[in-house]
Parts: sequence; C-alpha cells; structure tokens
Amino acid sequence: MKLSCVLGAWALYVCPAVLLATQMFPAASSETLKCEGPVSPDHSSCHTDEEEEDVTHSGDADFQIKGYKFSKPFHLIVSYDWLILQSPATAIFEGDPLVLHCRAWQDWPLTQVIFYREDSALGPPGPKREFSIDVVQMSDSGLYHCSGIFRSPGPGARETSSPVAITVQELFPAPVLKASPSNELHEGGSVTLSCQTKLSLQRSSSRLLFSFYKDGRSLSIKDISSELQIPKASEEHSGSYWCEAATEDRQVWKQSSQLEIRVQALQKPTASETPPTEPPGPPPPPPTPSAEHLGFSSFDPHFHHQMRLLLKQMQDVKVLLGHLVMELRDLTVYLKPGVTKAADK
Repeated sequence: MKLSCVLGAWALYVCPAVLLATQMFPAASSETLKCEGPVSPDHSSCHTDEEEEDVTHSGDADFQIKGYKFSKPFHLIVSYDWLILQSPATAIFEGDPLVLHCRAWQDWPLTQVIFYREDSALGPPGPKREFSIDVVQMSDSGLYHCSGIFRSPGPGARETSSPVAITVQELFPAPVLKASPSNELHEGGSVTLSCQTKLSLQRSSSRLLFSFYKDGRSLSIKDISSELQIPKASEEHSGSYWCEAATEDRQVWKQSSQLEIRVQALQKPTASETPPTEPPGPPPPPPTPSAEHLGFSSFDPHFHHQMRLLLKQMQDVKVLLGHLVMELRDLTVYLKPGVTKAADK
C-alpha cells in the first residue's frame, strides 16, 4: 500500500484537499490513497508555513491548520476475508445515493454475485459486483452483505462477506405547522402560519422549499419562506391547513399534521346591549287619542271588533231615536185644541 502524500512531522495528518479511499480493503490487495491537489513543492499544501494562523475549523468535513485545509479523517480497515462489502465511509442521509461494492481477495473474478439485506436477497445472482440505490430512505437501514463464487484459480465455492451496518440518517424531521398568535381569531385579525423543521447539522448547507395548503387547495408552492401571513382574516379563512417541506430536487419531502384555523365573525350589539348615553328622565305623558286611532287604521284586530260593535250600537240608537221622533209627532197632533174637541163630541 502506498501513500502519494505524507506529512513528516511530530504528528501524522491526512493529506489536504479530498482523500480518495475506500473504507475497507481485503488483505494482500494493493490500493493507492490519493491526495488531490498541486504536487509542486512550492505550491503543495503538504508542507507547513509558520507564518500562517493556528488551527481553525471550517465545518464537520474539513479543518485547517496554519492556513492549510485538510480533509476529514477516516478509518481504514484491513480484512483477511475472501469477500468484503465496501460501503460509503461518510454519513448517509435520506435522499442520498447508496453504492455497495462486493470485493474479492486480490480482485479475483466473481460470478453469481448476490447482495443481501437482513439475510434477504436483493436480486437474482449475476455478474455485477456493485449494488446501488438511487435515493435511499430511512427504511433502507440494516445489515448488508454479499456472496459470490470465485472463478479459477479461486476455491470455486460460494463465499460470503461479513455483514456491514448501513444507517440512513434523517435529513430533517417532519414539519410542525404553528399559528401565531393563535389558531382562533376574530374577523379582521391577523395570523401567521409557520412551517417549522430543521436540517441536520451535517447538511445545514442544503436548502428546503415550503408549500402551504388549505382544504386540499395550494396556497403557496415551493417557496424558500417557511411562513404564510394572513393580514386580515375572514370567515372564509376558516379551515384545515397543513404545510410541506421538501428538498430542492424533491427527493425528500414531508408533510405536517393538519391545523384547524377558526375565524369568528364580529356580532353587532343589539338595542338591549347598548348602554344609555344619558340617565332616563320622567316617562312621557300618554298620547291623546286622535281620529286616526279611533278609525280603522289600527292593526289591532280586537280594537277593530270593538269599534264595529260600537258603530252598530250607535246605528241602533239612531233608529230608536227616529222611531221616538215619529211617536212624538203623532202625539203632538192629538194634543192640538181642535183635535181634542172633535174627539169629545
């Protein structure tokens, strides 16, 4: 095994820039660990410069020592098995591609290669010594291994690699939709909906896009803002809301639970609820009955009935008065002097 760049000092550091290497090598195999970068002694970052600053950290993957940038160190495992399963040395997150290699001792040719997850075959036997998943999910976590048959000059029997644990980490949790100041408000009030989630620290440089929905209708789609403002709410804004957070390539997307927004309409105060502006004075005198009140313009049916009876009685009195007048006239005729004497004879 040979290294193309080695730091000779009191401590051994990994070469600057990106170090290309696999996580596990079979014994008796030859691998080259390459340090990408300039090879000129004048420009190479493999030497030290006392004038530069001390150690500074630029992230989880890289660090700097006296102005020089170094790659993240990794663990190198040498195996004496006939077969090994090589997996990525870096952390695997949702949405990442996953590539597994089934490597043989001294790279002997293999046939009838099978990849397994939790002892279940992931496909039929074949010549390919590579297995890939374009977009991994957390459900793809588990123990993986491979098996294959060595061609000549190998033993000719099926060999199996040791299992390798693959853990797919969560890129971001499912968002939570919150309403501020409250999900219950009066008509005309304002409310802000916030779709809250957070990327993993190791992928904090990634960007999420947010979408908001109400009763199955989209309100805002694929926006970098995680908030939706309703400045002046009305009863039409009442309903079930939820949000969605997704990566820019939409390989990973997650929805929040539904949040019920209730907008109460403003009620107009009634006359009984309106406070008097001035203290009440003495009650006004009863109104004087007018001809209109005594006529038939009233809407009280009992009053109409009483008026009809009164008119009928007045008509009856008028008839009686008429008969009385006629009787009085006849009586005056008999009371005249000439008429009285004729009656005596």
